[in-house]
Amino acid sequence: MEAALVGYQQQLQQIEMKMAELRRKLGKPVASPGPVKKAVKSAPRKHRMSAEGRARIAAAQRARWAKTKKSQKEQ
Repeated sequence: MEAALVGYQQQLQQIEMKMAELRRKLGKPVASPGPVKKAVKSAPRKHRMSAEGRARIAAAQRARWAKTKKSQKEQ
């Protein structure tokens, strides 16, 4: 994956150089492409559940289990 990324960055630099050359020929101002930034993969954000939310879920699960056990005893 790293090699593919490096290859694509090189292709990007070549394309930017060709675009700058075409802009010069058209007489438009050219901004230097500058250094190519490496793609930084940020860590996915973790969803943090509050203690209150966990308590509500736990209470609901206990209620479901109680309902299931009650229906099993009736049978």
